[in-house]
Amino acid sequence: MATTETPAEPLSIGQVAERTGLSVHALRFYEREGLLVGPVQRTAGGRRRYTPVDVDWLLICVRLRESGMPLADLKRFAELVRHGPGNEAERLRLLDAHQRRVEERIQALEECRSVIAWKVGVYTEHLARDEARGLWDPTV
Repeated sequence: MATTETPAEPLSIGQVAERTGLSVHALRFYEREGLLVGPVQRTAGGRRRYTPVDVDWLLICVRLRESGMPLADLKRFAELVRHGPGNEAERLRLLDAHQRRVEERIQALEECRSVIAWKVGVYTEHLARDEARGLWDPTV
């Protein structure tokens, strides 16, 4: 039995903001800065209409930005994707470099968490023994 798939209804900027967690202002910024992989369609009245592909791409952009990818790198990545097949090696180099930066940041945060956990343990132990007075007291 064959089924006919109906195209998804276009989404308004407000709906896309809701689905991606980006503000309407941020969505306009992404479009202005060339961070989308395709042009945003418009109604006859000029209102933006997004596709599910636009939303999927924006969700990737959100994660890349949240993980610290510089805006210039995200722009370059979007540009490469827009150009289509043939530049996958360059895309991979960009993503590999970003992955290394993220892994380094995670390692640094793990080290920070270790120090914080140690200090929490010190304070917990001293408070449990009622010996916390004077811990790191700069007035002593």
